[in-house]
Amino acid sequence: MYQSITMPEFEQLWKKTPVKLVDVREDDEFAHAHVDGAISMPLSGLEDTADQLDKDENYYVMCLSGARSTAACQYLASKGYKVTNVMGGISAWRGEVV
Repeated sequence: MYQSITMPEFEQLWKKTPVKLVDVREDDEFAHAHVDGAISMPLSGLEDTADQLDKDENYYVMCLSGARSTAACQYLASKGYKVTNVMGGISAWRGEVV
């Protein structure tokens, strides 16, 4: 099971507390623009890279609009990871991007 958070809620959290953000868009999308500090972990390779995450940590998962992050959260939660889906994705992000 995983949680979901709206982008405005996430933005407020991001400003107040250091959080671990996983961006599940593909490498070319991530290279084009991403939230500074996000971990690139494309959904297409998540089965091979998920073990790089720490099951004791909480992760927020983002994509472009929310569909891939939902799928990633379902997968990661089924493997025992603590994840929260950031609804709206980077399309809804109003902060700076790298």
